[in-house]
Amino acid sequence: MILRQLRDGAADAQAVDDLAGAAFGHLHRSHPAPPGRPAPAVQRLARVRHLARTDPRGCWVAERDGAVLGAALSLRREGVWILALFAVAPEAQGQGVGRLLLERTAAYGRGCLRGMLCASPAPAAAVHYRRAGLTLHPAMTLSGTVDRAGLLDPGDIPVHPGNAGHRHLLDSVDRRVRGAAHGPDHDFMLGHYDELLIADSLAGSGYCYRDGGAVKLLAATSKRIAGRLLREALARVPDGRRAQVEFLTAEQEWAVDIGLEVGLTLGTRGYVALRGMRPPMPYIPSGGFL
Repeated sequence: MILRQLRDGAADAQAVDDLAGAAFGHLHRSHPAPPGRPAPAVQRLARVRHLARTDPRGCWVAERDGAVLGAALSLRREGVWILALFAVAPEAQGQGVGRLLLERTAAYGRGCLRGMLCASPAPAAAVHYRRAGLTLHPAMTLSGTVDRAGLLDPGDIPVHPGNAGHRHLLDSVDRRVRGAAHGPDHDFMLGHYDELLIADSLAGSGYCYRDGGAVKLLAATSKRIAGRLLREALARVPDGRRAQVEFLTAEQEWAVDIGLEVGLTLGTRGYVALRGMRPPMPYIPSGGFL
């Protein structure tokens, strides 16, 4: 078996996506895209290649006889190390592949005082993360059809579509809420998600990415602004699409309450794992970019 850096190419991206599908099963699969929208796999493959370009020294695969047995993709953003993907093929689990990959990608984060990742419910992965010194925060999900009667909102904080011209605001909110900007990851999200929503007023600032029925990332300087953004994002979920809000820790009860008000179902899934920091708040992390 050899460990090597992930290559920015279609073959490596597809191999990693296939590996994640085998490792995570139904958690990795997505519903078919509606007419006119790209297949979910297209976005996943693009994310793998994005990380291979921005953080090549943080993205590693384990390979035997030309077959990818495991992958660990990580990124560094202004002193925060983030594990974006960690997967080991079922037939290779328990053989030390995961440990070696985590050691290699964790070395990329050496010198970063803080770390973040969104973890699947897999017990073996949780053990790896805890032994690596991360604190596991159980996470909740909200899903279902939005009851628009519950979306009544005074609308006293204006929300409007954002674009690349708002990068200064996005990075400023990121630094205030999670201690580091997303930097080039905003370029990816702007190019691949349906919509960026912005709130900027005397009361504070915030933003939210929405893609189909999913809230992909939300950060704000106050719960009031965060709640306004979440309601607006849910109001824009197309008719017939299921809404999805994931990786809510107990600190995000403001989001849980809004979800319940609009008829979404509360469940649990995995963890938000952190090192050297408390859960950012108010904040709904991106599973791929935190």
